[in-house]
Amino acid sequence: MTRLFQRSGWPEAKVVADILRTETVGGGLLLLGAVVALVWANSPWSASYLTLSQFVPWPGGSSLHLDLNLAQWAADGLLAIFFFVVGLELKREFVAGDLRNPRRAALPVVAAIGGMALPAVIYLGVNLAADGGAPRGWAIPTATDIAFALAVLAVLSSHLPSGLRAFLLTLAVVDDLFAIMIIALFYTDHLSLLPLLGALVPIAIFTLLVQRGRTWWWALIPLGISAWGLMHASGVHATVAGVLLGFAVPVLRRDRHGHGLAERFEHRWRPISAGLAVPVFAFLAAGVSFRGGELSTLVTDPVVIGIAAGLVFGKCIGIFGSTYLLARFTHAELDEGITWSDLLGVALLAGIGFTVSLLIGELAFGPGSERDEHVKAAVLVGSLTSALLASVVLLRRNAVYRRLHEQETRDDDGDGVPDVYQQYPAPEAER
Repeated sequence: MTRLFQRSGWPEAKVVADILRTETVGGGLLLLGAVVALVWANSPWSASYLTLSQFVPWPGGSSLHLDLNLAQWAADGLLAIFFFVVGLELKREFVAGDLRNPRRAALPVVAAIGGMALPAVIYLGVNLAADGGAPRGWAIPTATDIAFALAVLAVLSSHLPSGLRAFLLTLAVVDDLFAIMIIALFYTDHLSLLPLLGALVPIAIFTLLVQRGRTWWWALIPLGISAWGLMHASGVHATVAGVLLGFAVPVLRRDRHGHGLAERFEHRWRPISAGLAVPVFAFLAAGVSFRGGELSTLVTDPVVIGIAAGLVFGKCIGIFGSTYLLARFTHAELDEGITWSDLLGVALLAGIGFTVSLLIGELAFGPGSERDEHVKAAVLVGSLTSALLASVVLLRRNAVYRRLHEQETRDDDGDGVPDVYQQYPAPEAER
């Protein structure tokens, strides 16, 4: 009988654990950046925060479409590093991870689709008749921020079973894939064909070099920057270049130390993404004012209501409901020790949207616009509410999680491989 949230084999479990560890640290820095921005934006010195975020370091870059302020450099530039790591992660999942097997991939893919479709429906239901182009923000509540969610887990000290942790990570990866497609297809206002075709040239050279195992930083980094610049000039969001470059890196080809090239790239760039790119973006994007009359306009804006409701209710019901229906129609059962309330907690965690939600908000309504400020407030409120509700659900089961964690990490023979991964055969997908 098929079991949902079954633990992966030990090699895959190690990779997932390493990724989650890095993302948890990055999530803590992301939270710190967001808190500092909020405090600063609501302090007597709020004008200096606005001045900093709107500072243009290169005013003469208009001919190359690079006369961007610091907030735009963070959204278009630093997040390209984040999406490069996402591209590496997606490639690994499709080639060597859970997504390579259709049976194991079905669960996170179905859950991700449900968790993106329902928030969009809720948002449109609230905003379809609203003015000011409000329906354009339909995709804002569809994204899950894995770093933020894992930071909440770390604060809770929750020893969530490895099968559910892997599900949350894979769900977020699939979520990112769909978000990339949404950005490219629905938030490209103008398209310049010549720069777009030009971007394919450095991407092709980059692909040729990495496929041949040539990892010359003095060649790859300029190629990546060139691809980013041309993609930005084309009108397609520049972060798409990061994803395409990540897709180009081979996964299975290994060096003499047994490491895949994608694994090496991810090991080097994930700390930069989680420790620098995303926290700086959070700091420059999350500074929204909740003072005085501004607060009254927030609570009545249908955009705010649609985003908050989509994150809190849409994400949770979409993920939980689609998973339950999949289990019902396939006659699958939950893995040993896991209950439906555990899935409810994970589904609530997935309602924590931040990085990609804020990015889509800027693309939908324009950075610095009044509605963009409302989007930031709505994303923060919806994410905080989802985090609090998830905390209530998960803390109730924390003692059970701790016992499961002790079983999964016990290594009586001292060979470095937990005994639970030796007592039972590996899942079919890893044989």
